[in-house]
Amino acid sequence: MATVTYQGASRIYPGTEKPAVDKLDLEIQDGEFLVLVGPSGCGKSTSLRMLAGLEDVDEGSILIDDKDVSNLPPKARDIAMVFQNYALYPHMTVYENMAFALKLRKTPKSEIDARVKEAAELLQLEDYLKRKPKALSGGQRQRVAMGRAIVRQPQVFLMDEPLSNLDAKLRVQTRSQIASLQKRLGVTTVYVTHDQVEAMTMGHRVAVMLDGLLQQCDTPRALYETPKNVFVAGFMGSPAMNIKTVPLTAEGAKFGDVTIPLTREQVEAAGVGDAKTVTVGIRPEHCKLGEHGIPIEVELVEELGSDAFVYGHAQLGNENGAERFVVRAGSGLLPQLGETVFVQPEVGKEHVFHAETGDRI
Repeated sequence: MATVTYQGASRIYPGTEKPAVDKLDLEIQDGEFLVLVGPSGCGKSTSLRMLAGLEDVDEGSILIDDKDVSNLPPKARDIAMVFQNYALYPHMTVYENMAFALKLRKTPKSEIDARVKEAAELLQLEDYLKRKPKALSGGQRQRVAMGRAIVRQPQVFLMDEPLSNLDAKLRVQTRSQIASLQKRLGVTTVYVTHDQVEAMTMGHRVAVMLDGLLQQCDTPRALYETPKNVFVAGFMGSPAMNIKTVPLTAEGAKFGDVTIPLTREQVEAAGVGDAKTVTVGIRPEHCKLGEHGIPIEVELVEELGSDAFVYGHAQLGNENGAERFVVRAGSGLLPQLGETVFVQPEVGKEHVFHAETGDRI
């Protein structure tokens, strides 16, 4: 088991001025499951590859168990990586794929056999040990890739979007298996994904990245309830938060004819300088349809069985014209397309950000 520490770690690719990862400071505890999440190109996979030794650390350092590994080759770091494309040897059986790294280490045959069979039992692969990868489904291949990492008994597991090649149902099933497996093994795990639902459901903590910069690292609940800035607020949660920049008055934020009350401190913080607007975020699940409120014209209703989401456009009194708005409705009587409905935000559930900096107020 091990801790992992990024100390001002940066990666600058040749021919580019802007770092792919910019002075990343992050501490990962022993046995923790940490998820790196963000949009494509945010630096999350590069951060993982720097830890694996597959990318150089141009500035700063990376420590595993307080030992600087920044300049060590991958094989000297005692890590095991699970890739998006499985990276299995097609000419080898499942058993041989899982045993390969141990054979290279000249591990005794009896120990190899015991470790492979133990991992196969953990992953329910006992019946597939004699098969070749081409005879397996995508989910089974991913479990073999996991097994190959487990038998090595590394200090740290690294996983780079391991579920992205699986269909939706299998992805949900496999992510719960990975999370419960990590809990049983207790191995420090760094997991990269672009899927915020995956991040929220799997990680002990989630680190949100954008343009090479760490935006916020906290528990899934804290990211949901107190996002540090507009980007984190809009990225975490599905469907995404309604984030609107609207006129600011002494009473609060004006959504057309409706004013959402803000505290005096929030109004003062939002109105620093010449700011006459404020950015307010309202999650779809913190709204309800009623007889009065913010009028929206319905353009889509998504029925999901127990839930439904109503999408529409609202005139919010700002210079952007009609803006999209989403509200979660019950499974009862739902509005029709083209109908005008009224949205009532739940008092006290709004998130307030400075209109220029995007920082939470």
